[in-house]
Amino acid sequence: MGWKAIARSAMGTSHQEQKIPCQDCGDYRIFNDVIVGVVADGAGSAKSSHIGSKLAVKTVIKCFTDINELPDKQGFSQPLSEIEAKEVFTKFVKEVITALNKQAVNKGYSFHDLACTLLVFVATPEWVAAMQIGDGFMVVRSQDAEYQLLFEPDKGEFFNETTFVTSANALEEMQVQVISGKQEFICASTDGLEKVAIRLSDWKPHPPFFKPLEEYLRETDNPGGNDDNYIIDFLNSERLNSRTDDDKTLLLCLFEEEI
Repeated sequence: MGWKAIARSAMGTSHQEQKIPCQDCGDYRIFNDVIVGVVADGAGSAKSSHIGSKLAVKTVIKCFTDINELPDKQGFSQPLSEIEAKEVFTKFVKEVITALNKQAVNKGYSFHDLACTLLVFVATPEWVAAMQIGDGFMVVRSQDAEYQLLFEPDKGEFFNETTFVTSANALEEMQVQVISGKQEFICASTDGLEKVAIRLSDWKPHPPFFKPLEEYLRETDNPGGNDDNYIIDFLNSERLNSRTDDDKTLLLCLFEEEI
């Protein structure tokens, strides 16, 4: 069966009231038995960050696509060490920074107008390599195991502060991790869902948040198909909006063994 995935974003109620665009973006690509995913959240204080987050996601997806299309390469068929993963992610972040700089120059923006966080992962049936700059969260679950948070979100020294790709210390603050073993379920999200999905007192995932999402993927043949509004309805639900007024993004992946 292989990978199933869906990526959806919804505008927060505070953005609707202030008539601010949705500053979140998420996307993925599947290359045979490899899936890559990217989530970015534009800085609330940066006036063109919705453009920055979309460009960051698009750039990382292109980097992965270029690697997988090289005829003399095997893509990510071999496990990455943590050092190798850091090298790959560093290269991609530099590509993002270059793309954001070009956009700023071409459109007359300030580079920091395009500020966004960035979460990236590449997963095979045997291992996952992941990185994070800024807040948001990434949760995985291997077979017969509990949900696991890969990184503690970077909240900075002060409330509502974090590191962005455009920050001078972005690469120094980048967190990288490689996990071996089959990860059946992966969820990447922006910080709009942190307080409902993660127990902030000890940074533990909240299973009742993730279990229905995993079950949805397991029971749905074509997540995000024409008649499938489950995730977007969930993100726009009154119950969820009563607990968070920020933009919200969910990137969900499930690996199913072929029978």
